[in-house]
Amino acid sequence: MHTPHDRTLTQLTAIVASYQEDGSTPRLLDSLATLARQAPTDELFEAADAFAAMPEVLGPLMEVVVDREPEHARALVRLANAYWLTGRGPDVVGELASRAITADPSHRGAWHLWALTESDPRARMTRWMQVTERFPDDDLARANLADNAASVGAAEDDPVALRLALDTFGELRKRAPHPAQRVALDQAIDALRNRR
Repeated sequence: MHTPHDRTLTQLTAIVASYQEDGSTPRLLDSLATLARQAPTDELFEAADAFAAMPEVLGPLMEVVVDREPEHARALVRLANAYWLTGRGPDVVGELASRAITADPSHRGAWHLWALTESDPRARMTRWMQVTERFPDDDLARANLADNAASVGAAEDDPVALRLALDTFGELRKRAPHPAQRVALDQAIDALRNRR
């Protein structure tokens, strides 16, 4: 016996298969809108998981979820990510990420998108620093902090930013579980030391 979630997922799978065959974006959007009107929010959200890598599918579905539940943090983050991948721009994505942070301050993905959408390099570096302070075990945020600090340090000839980049790469080096990661981090550290 099929659960409602199975039915929603089956319908969504058929819609996506049809889109992959004919490539018709208007037909895809019409079909997604029809499905979204019929499916309860939780079923729609769960079914969308199967197509999280397709922003053209995920975006329209998350728009419906966010319209129904404006403080649904996970849907806000998924919508922001879909918009980012389809080039909607940092202002729109940043606003959605900020809404998600307000709805759920513990949602790491919201913080990542919030930091990523800052256009000023120094301010973006500061945002990544805030993310690493909030989530001390987040090595992806730490890597972004190191990269951004290295960019700021090089572009502005800023020794403080370069030191931050070196220290952060060093922390990542200590935590790196794989030899290939350690080699890559050693190369980044050597390049920064040579720059200084």
